[in-house]
Amino acid sequence: MPLIKEIVDNLEQARQWRQYLHSIPEIAFGEAKTAQFVEQKLTEFGVTVHPRMAGTGVIGSLTAGQGNKSIALRADLDALPIAEQTGVSYSSTHQGVMHACGHDGHTAMLLAAAQYLSKHQDFNGTVYFIFQPAEENEGGGRKLVQEGLFQKYAIDAVYGMHNWPGLPVGKFAIRSGPVMAAYDVFDIIIKGKGGHAAAPHNTIDPIVISAHVIQALQNISSRQINPMDSVVVSVTRIHAGDSYNVIPETVHLSGTVRTFRSEVQDKIIVHLKQIIESICLAYGATVDIDYQKRYPSTINNEDETEFATLAAQEVVGVGNIVCDNPPSMGSEDFSFLLNESRGCYVSIGNGQSASLHNPYYNFNDETLPIGASYWVRLVQMQLSGKKV
Repeated sequence: MPLIKEIVDNLEQARQWRQYLHSIPEIAFGEAKTAQFVEQKLTEFGVTVHPRMAGTGVIGSLTAGQGNKSIALRADLDALPIAEQTGVSYSSTHQGVMHACGHDGHTAMLLAAAQYLSKHQDFNGTVYFIFQPAEENEGGGRKLVQEGLFQKYAIDAVYGMHNWPGLPVGKFAIRSGPVMAAYDVFDIIIKGKGGHAAAPHNTIDPIVISAHVIQALQNISSRQINPMDSVVVSVTRIHAGDSYNVIPETVHLSGTVRTFRSEVQDKIIVHLKQIIESICLAYGATVDIDYQKRYPSTINNEDETEFATLAAQEVVGVGNIVCDNPPSMGSEDFSFLLNESRGCYVSIGNGQSASLHNPYYNFNDETLPIGASYWVRLVQMQLSGKKV
């Protein structure tokens, strides 16, 4: 595997960075220690560190040669509210919070690439290193866009990378078009008429009504949307009642909707509200529906996907690029950056680890030099630098 020798030789350093970050996980928009560590390292490397964005977002830049082209590389900083169960020596020191998605590894790989590029400057143009907060649920990518990331910095293309459990170490999954689904959430409060469980005829039972609603919502994907369009509607939370013998007044349902096309997304909103309101009306209940579009679909551009593929081939070889992986119904707020700029989001193999968002998950450190080498090759190739 033709990894960059210097990056491989510095694996222990990158491993130490990653494991330190793993031990200090921080929740969305609270990545104070993490951001400070990143800024410290970038400054040591000689990378220009710009004023923070989105609270804890770190932006670094590096210019070499006389070229006016630019490229942005993005890593995410935040962790998840999960109690770690890995038992590793560098386990989370923040109770109830852990790096269960590998953002510690993503940050370490981008730092390793920044260190190499700053030392060698074997490219022609400007590289922006984006260390983004709050990828998990809170839309840090959206916040960067709202605060003018693409107005403040002349970014020609933006690239992201995420580790993928189950994909062997040394492989990349890369495809153009949709790669991650849009992510919407809904909250439904059904209000009936509470009363004694022994006299249900004197009530309007919101639990029974909610059961009909949950069942009917599944008809959206099976009967109201073209079967060629991927759709997932999931009710993930049900809150109701406090006693064995009391029919409650209200039921609170929550869930998510996953789609790839905005037209389908808009249809689902209409169908979902029609179904819920009609059922509640039929049973004499009232309902309040709060539907929020959280993340758009992550869609790779064709030209940038080709650049990413060529760079990955330089690192792991043609036979280790997986191009036929189906899109994931998971979501990524890198989509907000791709809505503003051309770019590509790739998956890098994490091997046979626990799944993402699992208390036993741990980033595979053997991936560090592969990801860092990919970032460097991508910069060298897209900015017409000399490959070493």
